[in-house]
Amino acid sequence: MLKDIGIIKRANKSSKIFDECCWEYYNNECLPSEYVELCWDAYRNCPVSGNNSLNGNIFELIMSSLLVKENIKPMYLQESVAFVPNVIYDVILYSSENYPISLSLKTSLRERYKQADLEAVALKYVHRKAECYLLSLDENEVQDVKNKISTGDILGIDNVICVTTNEFDDFIRTLKNKSFIKPEKIEIVVAKHIVE
Repeated sequence: MLKDIGIIKRANKSSKIFDECCWEYYNNECLPSEYVELCWDAYRNCPVSGNNSLNGNIFELIMSSLLVKENIKPMYLQESVAFVPNVIYDVILYSSENYPISLSLKTSLRERYKQADLEAVALKYVHRKAECYLLSLDENEVQDVKNKISTGDILGIDNVICVTTNEFDDFIRTLKNKSFIKPEKIEIVVAKHIVE
């Protein structure tokens, strides 16, 4: 089912669990925050033993399926960006206004917001107009990181949002009002004169 909507190329443990536990909510008429909550609760009630890695994979599948459900695409999952070495972004959208939008997906934040901030700084160093958002399930931790953004302790992240709140519904509405494209291929060197 995830394969049918283009999220995965071949089934794996995480996608099988998503299909078994969460897929039934994909065609439901509901707000984005409700969809995330329904899917996450369904996964948590599945008879599987979750660990941090599996939890993160399922959360990424929930979020990417939500973006497809809301017709926010094309999107790039687990991809790198030109001239930003050693970083794999969870989700990249590319605006028709020629800048990337990064969505960093974390089930919980604890110290992980620091990694997301470093990745955001790296992206903005190369792509000055880039927008970088940190999305999480933990409302209390989200508020702590929001405070760090407002005091300037975090440099790259534009906003951190709890995905089970009205703020997330507004965020998805904002994304739906943008137009996304596949970025053009770039030439590394553009020259009028080449000596060979």
